Amino acid sequence: MRREPEGTDAEPSALWGRIACGWAAAFAGLHFYWGVGGDVGLSVSAGPPAAERPLWFVVGGLWGVGVLCLLGALLAWQLARSGLRGVPALSARWLGWGVCALLLARGIGIEVLLLAGTTHLDTSVSAGQRTWTLILWNPWFIAGGVAFGLAAHRSRRH
Repeated sequence: MRREPEGTDAEPSALWGRIACGWAAAFAGLHFYWGVGGDVGLSVSAGPPAAERPLWFVVGGLWGVGVLCLLGALLAWQLARSGLRGVPALSARWLGWGVCALLLARGIGIEVLLLAGTTHLDTSVSAGQRTWTLILWNPWFIAGGVAFGLAAHRSRRH
């Protein structure tokens, strides 16, 4: 069995950065698809604003989040790089941990609120939204949080 030389892209520590990058790029693509008028999955993720599509929702909620996801993909790609050293490496690692915390808090927090049957959400969240959020969207956020956390953790091993 042949081992890859040190410093190549085959290092296992880069894997989680690439996974986080793919996660963020896929999420960005989905938001851009919705931003140009796509409907599949939007109504069960965003509720009433998805049907009305006010300008603030399209600009901030779809295009804005898409751009943030692209920035997240760039961050994850940097976490996967082996040549990053010093302050840029430390900054990327801390940002990676921050994204991890944000995604996990969002995914787990909303999951707990929905499973607990919080009463103030009953009027604003439809049954379809609740179901799709529980089985698709929150696990997706949790997976992204885990990927960013592992990418940040593994990035110091380069």
